[in-house]
Amino acid sequence: MALLRDADFNSTPTKEEEVRSKDETDPSEPGINSRALTREELDRPGADRALVSEFKQLKLEREAQKNWDLFYKRNSTNFFKDRHWTTREFEELRACRQFESQRLVLLEAGCGVGNCIFPLLEDDLNIFVYACDFSPRAVEFVKQNPLYCPERCCAFQCDLTKDDLREHVPERSVDVITLIFVLSAVHPDKMKLALQNISRVLKPGGIVLFRDYGLHDHAMLRFKAGSKLGENFYVRQDGTRSYFFSKEFLAELFEETGLQSVANDYVLRETVNKKEGLCVPRVFLQSKFTKPSQSQSS
Repeated sequence: MALLRDADFNSTPTKEEEVRSKDETDPSEPGINSRALTREELDRPGADRALVSEFKQLKLEREAQKNWDLFYKRNSTNFFKDRHWTTREFEELRACRQFESQRLVLLEAGCGVGNCIFPLLEDDLNIFVYACDFSPRAVEFVKQNPLYCPERCCAFQCDLTKDDLREHVPERSVDVITLIFVLSAVHPDKMKLALQNISRVLKPGGIVLFRDYGLHDHAMLRFKAGSKLGENFYVRQDGTRSYFFSKEFLAELFEETGLQSVANDYVLRETVNKKEGLCVPRVFLQSKFTKPSQSQSS
């Protein structure tokens, strides 16, 4: 389910999908607070409080998997660039071993077509990756990648809100879990279910690495009237949905699941379209949470 890239625009975005496709590159310096809105942004047409009808909201929930499958049918493996920045930004992908030759076990929840896992597998020979996604089509793309090797990677379809991960991943066996532009695609009422699910396969002392849309991100402010599903929750033209996180909401969500905050900061960026002279503010939330060891939890 991974979304968004924040590379420089090559042309003026005319559709929401075009913005979404160019907006997730290297991280920036963390910020304590999300950015303040301008008067123009406060008065934008999409700032209305009217919500999408309950009938349409239920339909979107029922068809969530279909909408993601159609997304990957349209875009194949061409929509996202490989994420070569993850090991630089999340040092835990290298540093959480007790000794250099120790095999690291990773779960990427919401792997998409493998833009994160394949750079990791190429870069680190002592890593085993479990990779799951809501979309069966995305999982097939992962398995068709020439770099996919069952001895080093296990990809499977999974709805994190209802399918027990332990059917594919042994309980308490994973060192690191990545949630990168994934949880925002889950209905807020079901986010806790997804976190409880991943927590069951995470080792005591293991860590969750999180990066997703932050409150007042430009993508949030672009939504027009008729797109709002709830507080900070919107639907795109293609039927996929996105939530925009505050630090407080995310911290509470993880703490209710029994995971402790290590870091939880906004990342503020500017995406520049040099050709058109446009500069738009981006806001992401980047966080790390750990599962207490048995001695800490007792």
